[in-house]
Amino acid sequence: MSRAFIFPGQGAQTIGMGKALAEAYPAARAVFDEVDEALGEALSALIWEGDQDDLTLTRNAQPALMATSLAALRALEAEGVTLDAARFVAGHSLGEYSALAAAGALSIADAARLLRTRGAAMQEAVPVGVGAMAAILGLDLAAVRDVAEAAAEGQVCQAANDNDPGQVVVSGHAAAVERAIHLAKERGAKRAMLLPVSAPFHCALMAPAAKVMEEALAQVELSAPQVPLVANVLAESVSDPVQIRQLLVSQITGSVRWRESVMFMAQQGVTETWEIGAGKALSGMVRRIDREIAVRNVGAPDDVRAAAEALNG
Repeated sequence: MSRAFIFPGQGAQTIGMGKALAEAYPAARAVFDEVDEALGEALSALIWEGDQDDLTLTRNAQPALMATSLAALRALEAEGVTLDAARFVAGHSLGEYSALAAAGALSIADAARLLRTRGAAMQEAVPVGVGAMAAILGLDLAAVRDVAEAAAEGQVCQAANDNDPGQVVVSGHAAAVERAIHLAKERGAKRAMLLPVSAPFHCALMAPAAKVMEEALAQVELSAPQVPLVANVLAESVSDPVQIRQLLVSQITGSVRWRESVMFMAQQGVTETWEIGAGKALSGMVRRIDREIAVRNVGAPDDVRAAAEALNG
């Protein structure tokens, strides 16, 4: 069986995530300690015992989700499952940094600092209330692109996340996104609704954040991943560190082509995905993209042991 390890993005964060892993596996606890040290604060205390609203802040959610994913991966390794079990790694938006850290291309400390910078830069790129995002359900990508183009009216409105065949997210100026919601409903969308996000991610309004990340990424060491990365903006596999660095910058303003990424992995023979870390959102998307792909979630000690037994048994 050919499998891919996939890593969740923003929205999967919950208070208490990863705590059971840290209690059961010293190697998982060490990940949270490393992230705390890299950031110079007890992010783990916020993750396990803090306020959900504080955790949901972009600057906190991004490194917190990466830490939880890498803790789950270290727990898998403690049970004898190595990265050799995966043919590809991929992540949704910030999950791309988790994937790169998992594949040894980035250190955990650098990934944590980059995601803190990324989260803050994305938050600060657009004043609160100026931008918005909306999920359009029941229209395909081409139809949503037409809606976004018609709704823009001189403002920014783009298809930001192509998540699965029935879910595309638009991002841009708040007024344009509101127009897109109404247009989408007129054109047959099952549902179209604003998302509870603090900024319009993955659109041209994020250009200031892309500039910040270009400078930040230039300061860190990036190696070739041990397993090829299926990049968000290409929906193809890459291994060249120079190209990966450029793609991480492009990703800030570019679309997350998740549906196409899963289709690419299926075309390359992937028959199973393991969602490493918090939540099950990506597994749901994978099921809707290709029902032939088996899914497994690895976010708690029982999940880790079951995955190891399935692989080794």
